[in-house]
Amino acid sequence: GSLWLSACATPAADKKPAEATFNGPAPAQTSEIPYQPKAGAASPAAPVGANPPGAAAPATGGAMQPAAEPAKPAFDSSTQAKFKDGAAAMGRGDLVTAERAFKDVLDRSPKADYAWTNLGLIAERKGDLNEAEKSYRRALGLNPAQDAAWDYLVKLQCRTKRCGQIENEVRGAINQQPAAIGPRNALVFVLLQQNKLEPAATEAKKVLKADERNVRAMQLLAQVYFRESKAELARLVLENARAIDVNDSATHNSMGLVLLQLKQRPQALESFKTAAALKPDNAEARNNFGAMLNEAQDYDAAVKELEAAVAAAPEYTLAHLNLGNAYRGQQQLQKAIAEYQTVLKARPDFVDVYFNLGVTHLDSEIAGMDPIDRFRTAITYFNQYKDKGGKDESVERYVKDATKGIDKEERRREREKKDQLKKADNAKKAEADAKQKVIDDAKAAEAAAAKKKTDDEAAAKKAQAEAAKAEAAAKKKGGAAAKPAAKLGDDDAVAPAPTPAKKPASGKVSGDEK
Repeated sequence: GSLWLSACATPAADKKPAEATFNGPAPAQTSEIPYQPKAGAASPAAPVGANPPGAAAPATGGAMQPAAEPAKPAFDSSTQAKFKDGAAAMGRGDLVTAERAFKDVLDRSPKADYAWTNLGLIAERKGDLNEAEKSYRRALGLNPAQDAAWDYLVKLQCRTKRCGQIENEVRGAINQQPAAIGPRNALVFVLLQQNKLEPAATEAKKVLKADERNVRAMQLLAQVYFRESKAELARLVLENARAIDVNDSATHNSMGLVLLQLKQRPQALESFKTAAALKPDNAEARNNFGAMLNEAQDYDAAVKELEAAVAAAPEYTLAHLNLGNAYRGQQQLQKAIAEYQTVLKARPDFVDVYFNLGVTHLDSEIAGMDPIDRFRTAITYFNQYKDKGGKDESVERYVKDATKGIDKEERRREREKKDQLKKADNAKKAEADAKQKVIDDAKAAEAAAAKKKTDDEAAAKKAQAEAAKAEAAAKKKGGAAAKPAAKLGDDDAVAPAPTPAKKPASGKVSGDEK
């Protein structure tokens, strides 16, 4: 994604004092300022957290400071402590406790205009912009010259596309209070937001003519020079502002932008880092620091800065865009897409968001999203980018890549389908073969059993036959031995066998017996 930096600052009771409205005539040019700062007095643009000399006003305390309380009106010690408690709670991000504390301050001292300003900041961080505007106006109703309330009010109005409307209102306030510095600086900011650089410079110089140490006017004049690409002149003005107040976060943030224009990136990174550390709720400083961390591919650190930026200013679209880029760097794609969609909802004309959405869908698999749908979605975003005037030449190549991705995925699915069909056919054949084998094995077993039975029967018959034959032979042999002498005729008479001698004769047969 692109390096999206911001040059302008964005922030974040039952008693209802009058809300300030300044609807008087709005002259094309404002008068010179009938204002002379008192020697030794605190500057109206005193840095947040500065305790004005000799003030009994509530201290702000903590790193994450709300609007500073001026020397008047004076508060008792318990109210002072309660204001400080509210500031400390804001520093911890405990908005519930902070809100309760500032409302308590108003219960104790209904004229505590800075308490209303801080309630406006709390409302902004909660995303309740209507309540924030009401709170800033209540602060101005109590103190029409309060710098912080004017600063936050005009920023809110311009972010919500009401710059022209608030310009007329600021001019009316200047017409009513020519010596007040708060609306003068507010007018410079409004003119800057409308890119009316020459009148913005003129108004800033009027403030500096009346108060040459006014840091806010220096910051705004430096922004004019920055937009006019007069980087060296802008740096000179900011160096003067930094010499007056080295702890002003907005000065360091603006210096970072100027240093980038001068191609001094390491120094710019340090300026943004310092700005974010000095005022952790300075959404622009944290956005700019986070954007540069994205560029360095330090996505974990970038997410920390950018999440803080959108927490301080929920409607800050550039911070949401950069946060989306940081999430994409971490491969937290669902979170990245959600941030890009937040930007589109607020600014559908922001062409680069369509580009980032297209790249996100092209480059990475997204959980739960069909790959072909993902490539088609990428093509849709790239086409919207072109239709809305996007000029990045790489888009045509990316569209081709997405189209190739669709073709490749379709071919892969076709191969997979064929493979599945082939596997299914093979499985069916294997199943049929297995069934046939069972049948064949059963038949073979049956045939073997039948053969065995036949063989067994034949063997039994043979054994029976042999037994019968043996029996017959035995009977036959036994019958011959027991047969009686046959009756013979006289002619058939056989001389009886001679009686054997006591000593057997020689084995030879005598001749007479022949």
